[in-house]
Amino acid sequence: MSIATKRGDGGETSLAGGIRVPKSHQRVESYGTIDELNSAIGLARALCQGESVRSQLRAIQQELFRVGSALATPPESRKPQIPITPDMVDGLTRQVHEIEGVDGVLADWAIPGGHPAAAALDLARTICRRAEREIVRLRDSGEPVQETILAYVNRLSDLLWLLARKLETEAGINSSLRELNQVSGPRWSRAW
Repeated sequence: MSIATKRGDGGETSLAGGIRVPKSHQRVESYGTIDELNSAIGLARALCQGESVRSQLRAIQQELFRVGSALATPPESRKPQIPITPDMVDGLTRQVHEIEGVDGVLADWAIPGGHPAAAALDLARTICRRAEREIVRLRDSGEPVQETILAYVNRLSDLLWLLARKLETEAGINSSLRELNQVSGPRWSRAW
């Protein structure tokens, strides 16, 4: 059996359960952006030297396959939708709080690019935010979306930002936008 089935040559694809839709369908945009996010996290993992962060990222990638599957499964599918559980969201929240407790982790706007793996995580964070917007569009179009999916993706973008800052801190890199621009003032939000 070949991966080249030719079934998508006309611009349609199959959702989980065999339902055919145009490749431009908002459900396809949503899970496709999660797939893109997973690949970007894979790049960050490949660039990361520390085994602890590499392990965290691999676990997130595994969970993103569940998120993508849940988004690819419409309610009318004969295949049951994989649940994205509150425990999954809570797990990300715990990781966010752990990194926030690390002394010296930047709590300011940051300029990406000071560290290869951190830059890859910053790219992944922006893709994660786009995935969130695509999922909101799917929901706003009238398609049912598990509430926990949006919470998961929102929390993940925070975690990716913090992981990038953690790597920079560990490498002795200061990516503070205000300090690099020699501007003083109050601290800003971490992960817009």
